[in-house]
Amino acid sequence: MSAPPRRSAHNRPALIVLVIVAALACLALGWWQWQRFESASGTGQNLGYALQWPLLAGFAVFAYFRFVRLETESESDEHAHEPTAEPAPAKAARTSARRFAKTDAPREIPAGLLPERPKTVRDEDPALAEYNKYLAELHAKDIDQQVREAGLNARDTQRSAG
Repeated sequence: MSAPPRRSAHNRPALIVLVIVAALACLALGWWQWQRFESASGTGQNLGYALQWPLLAGFAVFAYFRFVRLETESESDEHAHEPTAEPAPAKAARTSARRFAKTDAPREIPAGLLPERPKTVRDEDPALAEYNKYLAELHAKDIDQQVREAGLNARDTQRSAG
């Protein structure tokens, strides 16, 4: 069974409507902020918002076109790896010409680029275990002292040293 044909990147009515509505809403909000700025109670903050809303509308349109371009590039990369009836030398020449014309950006971080996370030491050190036990005893004594100073009975309270 073959896969259903993919829709064209430009043929996405819901996405196009979303971008248009978002851009128009941003422009309307920019106009509203401009009106607020020109009113008697307008401030510089209203002016700032009046200038920022159209930029946000432009970003929505830019993001849509960037999405379409990236989707088109990924589709062309998928089709480049499919077997065709084209002779191998012609296909290799076309592929290498495309690679030299536009270099592909890395899609993941190469191994060994980032430092490795430190590993925790799992072997039990007897000196460390004894020291931790000593600290827990000091903490318990400190809690008991605070309970006595508060006038409470130590047996009536519950404490968690976790």
